[in-house]
Amino acid sequence: MAKMQANQMRAGMVIEFEGQRYTVLKQNIMIPGKGAAVIQVEMRNIRSGAKKDQRWRTADTVERLTTEDKEFTFSYAEGEMLVLMDPESYEQTQVPKEILGDRLPFLVENMTVNVRLIEGEPVSMDLPEQVTLEVVEADPVVKGQTAASSYKPAVLSNGVKTMVPPFITVGEKIVVKTEDGSYYERAKG
Repeated sequence: MAKMQANQMRAGMVIEFEGQRYTVLKQNIMIPGKGAAVIQVEMRNIRSGAKKDQRWRTADTVERLTTEDKEFTFSYAEGEMLVLMDPESYEQTQVPKEILGDRLPFLVENMTVNVRLIEGEPVSMDLPEQVTLEVVEADPVVKGQTAASSYKPAVLSNGVKTMVPPFITVGEKIVVKTEDGSYYERAKG
């Protein structure tokens, strides 16, 4: 942890304020008609996700936390924890499943994930933008339905429901976006 002046805060930095950790989203320096300039900072609580606006005087100091983004390989899930391996040292790290929220089903074995560490503690995890999964259930195409008109419901091998074009059938592999499970394209090969 290092102290820095409030006017040195930049978007993306992580600070500690009133015992909570926040990511700085944006900051503006406001110069009132009289008196010292103030720094208006919009920040997000890392734990709760809540946004907060805070003002500091230029001379105020804030605690800046060191952040590091590191790539890991996902090994397996154990209870409420995900076991990750450092591809360089082969050391294992555990992170709680809740770090991924809704994106958890898209985590597949041996996937490379990016973990943001703050002071060595994992606080967030990013998955690749897309993942290839198999379609295990899909409604048959309704006769007379044009290919362009509508997508049909399907279930993927990870249990997630999504909408796919009419030409996709059970057993096919498709590429979906990990942020929302939406169909991207038919898998190649």
